[in-house]
Amino acid sequence: MNENAFYNLSYGVYIIATWDGDRPTGCIANSVMQITAYPAAFAISISHDNYTNQCIEKSGGFVISVLGEKAEPSMIGTFGFQTGKDVNKFDSVDYDVRGDMPIVKASCAYIICKVISKMETDTHTVFIGQAVDADNLIEDEVMTYAYYHKVIKGKSPKNAPTYRADAKAAEAEIKENVVKEDVVKEDVVKDAIIEAAKVEKYVCSICGYEYTGDVPFEELPADYTCPICRQPKTVFNKQS
Repeated sequence: MNENAFYNLSYGVYIIATWDGDRPTGCIANSVMQITAYPAAFAISISHDNYTNQCIEKSGGFVISVLGEKAEPSMIGTFGFQTGKDVNKFDSVDYDVRGDMPIVKASCAYIICKVISKMETDTHTVFIGQAVDADNLIEDEVMTYAYYHKVIKGKSPKNAPTYRADAKAAEAEIKENVVKEDVVKEDVVKDAIIEAAKVEKYVCSICGYEYTGDVPFEELPADYTCPICRQPKTVFNKQS
């Protein structure tokens, strides 16, 4: 099976939020889709390992906050690479409570849903919610998952439905870059992979962000933090 075919599907980047008792909580999701028009209903896919899953189950509702390209990458780190069981993620973001749900202010739009059905898979719950409120917030280009990977250089959390091992993704990208006239020159691919492996890289051990700045990593100030998860320079590992 050629898993590269999966990349032809389009995804966004969303914060799915709900309540954990009397405090807000949430997680990053990329699998959100509208499934009916009247009444409007939406499906979201949330890993069984995400604390947000059980909170949606208990609260009976959720809100989709649509992130734009201007959104702070640290929000993705906070909501995508930490657990709401241990961290109050909303301590680090501005939010409003609308329709009894926590709305991230720095988002393009929000959609509040009440859960009307669900479907279980081996790893994820697909919650189906009927929209009860929605509105646009700030003007921004909606962030796509492709933008998140190619521009922000972010990685997929292991709980994401679209997660693939970094090695596979890297090899697929190299192959894509050397395809010409729909023919992959396998010898060029192999050489490119070998050369890429020789380059020293610094990768965040928390979220997988790969530092690609012009300043050598060793010369970055001691207070440098990962732009995705805001963890210190010390959590980066040297890879070669």
